[in-house]
This record gives sequence, structure tokens and C-alpha cells, in this order.
Amino acid sequence: MKIYISADIEGITGVVSPEQCRPGNPEYERARRLMTEEINAAIEGALSAGADDILVNDAHGPMTNLLPELLNPHARIILGKPKPLNMFEGLEASHDAVFCVGFHARASEFGVLAHTTNGFAFRDIRLNGVSYGEAGIYGAYAGSLGVPVALVTGDDRCVVENSCLFPDAVMVQTKVALGNRAALNLSVAATRDAIRDGAYRAAKAARTMKPFVLEGPFTLELTMAAPALADLAAIVPTAERRDALTVAFTAKTVSEAVRWVNTISALSSFLR
Repeated sequence: MKIYISADIEGITGVVSPEQCRPGNPEYERARRLMTEEINAAIEGALSAGADDILVNDAHGPMTNLLPELLNPHARIILGKPKPLNMFEGLEASHDAVFCVGFHARASEFGVLAHTTNGFAFRDIRLNGVSYGEAGIYGAYAGSLGVPVALVTGDDRCVVENSCLFPDAVMVQTKVALGNRAALNLSVAATRDAIRDGAYRAAKAARTMKPFVLEGPFTLELTMAAPALADLAAIVPTAERRDALTVAFTAKTVSEAVRWVNTISALSSFLR
């Protein structure tokens, strides 16, 4: 059984502030260790359910957050960026399931550190008029390959948002959002136990789960966080300027839409 794990950090128990998500300070060093151990719990659950091929993709920020020396040795790991499919790089149609560990709610919604792909750049991301967060966008990419999202872990807002998209998936709530930068957290031990159990159940049921499929072609609308960012995105020859904050692109596939999102996200660094 082949399991693919996309690892983010904002949904990890104990992570509530931007400082914990950015390299260069002691709080980040603690957070990346917590992140690695929650991924290990997911790996352990999958292994106990019979998984024999586990690929982990570091999907947060610099994408060099996970500590490879502490990762369960039964898993392989993708580190670094840029990479073509970003948060789901390395996913193949031969995988039986995707686990989204440490995820969060979408941009402009309630939830701990809620954003979509790039909190500096995007206020909202829509596919054919519907707003999606990272799990939704990338889950649709997985669905285009025929692979279901079988596990999602994160705060209560993340769980509610993604339960609607992946009704068959196992949801593990790691904390309750009290605000964008505050949460009531489970204990670290309780969270790891819950993820271990959830991963076991998800892997066991994966082959009966339905993939999340969106029908193309797609209109991708990016509502930028400021007019200057929309000015920048509108430079791209295929962009259509909709209003002061919004630019749109057409995409034949979800993969194309993902690549546009990541292109504009990278371009936005020019204005930081």
C-alpha cells in the first residue's frame, strides 16, 4: 500500500504564531520538531495498517522544515523548493491515499493562521467561482489522478471546511481556534495518539474512499491582498484583470491551475 503525506505546520498542536512558522528563531525550532513528530505519528499509523511505501513531502514555506534525522526511517522525504506541484510534489496515480497533516483553514476565514498558499499574496483563491483552501485545491489535483484524500489533521475550522470536500476522509482535530493566533490545544501526546489512530483507520479504508474530482476546464480567480500585487500578477500575458484586486487565468486541468497559483505566489515576492 502506497501512502503520500503532505506536511504543513500551521495545523500542528502548539503552533499558533507566525514566528513559529518562520526560520530564524527558537520558537520555529520547537515547531519544526513538533511537526516532525506529528508526521511520525501518521507514518506509524499507516505502517500498522499495512502500508509498505510512504512518501512525505515537506509542504510548508521554505519546505525544509522537517528534521530528516528524526523522521521515521520507513518513509522517504521530499525537501526544498521550487518544485512543479509544490505541496503535492511526488504524488502519483499509483498512490492509494493522501494524508494532509498539519493543515489549516483557507484565506479570509476563521482559523489559526488561516491562509491559502501565500498569506502575503492572496485574499482568496477560486476555481470556477468556488473558494478553496490548500487541501481543497491540492485534493482536487489528487482527485484528477484518482487518489483520495483519506486523512486531514488541523484545527476545528480546518476540519469543518474539509469535511464537506472529503466526506469519506478521517478528520483529526488538533486544536480549537480561539482566533487567528490563539488556540486551545490538545496535549502533544494526545494529538499524536489521535493522529496515529486516524492514520491507521484512514489507510485501512483508503481503497473504499472516493477521490475529490472537479470537472474542468477551469477559471482560476486570484483575489490579491493589495492592488499592487494585482498589478504585478496582471503583467503575466495570459492574465485577465477583473478589478482592483482580482486577476483570472484559464486552465485546462487542476495541475495547470496549481502551477498558476504557485507562479503568482513566487512573483509576489518582488513586492515584499
